[in-house]
Amino acid sequence: MKIIDKFGQDRTVFSLEVFPPKKFKDNINIVYETIEQLTDINPDYISVTYSAGGKGNTDNGGKIASMIKGIHNVEAVAHLTCLTNSFAEIDNTIQTFKKYGVENILALRGDTNPDIPPKKDFTYASDLVSYIKMNYPEMGIAGACYPEVHVEAENDVQDILNLKKKVDAGTDVLISQLFFDNELFYNFMKKVRLAGITVPVEAGIMPVTNANQVLRMVDMCGASLPRKFSMMIQKYGNNPEAMRDAGIAYAVNQIVDLIANGVEGIHLYTMNNPYVATKIYENIKSLL
Repeated sequence: MKIIDKFGQDRTVFSLEVFPPKKFKDNINIVYETIEQLTDINPDYISVTYSAGGKGNTDNGGKIASMIKGIHNVEAVAHLTCLTNSFAEIDNTIQTFKKYGVENILALRGDTNPDIPPKKDFTYASDLVSYIKMNYPEMGIAGACYPEVHVEAENDVQDILNLKKKVDAGTDVLISQLFFDNELFYNFMKKVRLAGITVPVEAGIMPVTNANQVLRMVDMCGASLPRKFSMMIQKYGNNPEAMRDAGIAYAVNQIVDLIANGVEGIHLYTMNNPYVATKIYENIKSLL
């Protein structure tokens, strides 16, 4: 089932993201236990990440996505990056996904990696979207979007134009990068709709449960920190249990506000933490 079919049913789509372990064999039982607990909250789908730089183990990702769908009857989305892959490598990867019954792909450019030179077949995520749409029309395609502008874009106008190009190439659904200020997302959505982009957009929410996590997120994606969020970190950052609970509460408040304002979906970046994901779901499930 394509995840686009989850939308437009007078309800808010709720999805999760997980990532495979670096040492798959050593941590496979932990991954299975994590997914089993996450599927207990009955998300509309779960996405499985692909490593930065484009050289993740797609067979492992395919296996996890297959388990999510085949064993737990939850739709799965496999991440796929293209910058360091050739046409043949992308074909092999998609065939692996199909072998495991995966029907949806999150099409990404991927981060630049000084140790892995880019290849010439794909330059942008829109190139990958076009390629999948032309050669694998049976696959559902999701894409990423950036409420605070992609870090490599010159400005928000260029970023929205690039996003429209990706959608026009065949993207079915958009999933946003994480953000901590809902007003930034609302302003972004106004620009998206004014640009004629009509596909569903899910808001990406990451519950921050420790102070070091904030620094990593800001460094990685450039997310800005509202004053109330910074005050929370200052007050509870040295108390792990309090920080965890405060992070959950902040994410819940974000989601409640987003749903009240008509967001089409919530995509929760779980960081493979079933406890946090479950606590958030228990607080919002009646709103979905």
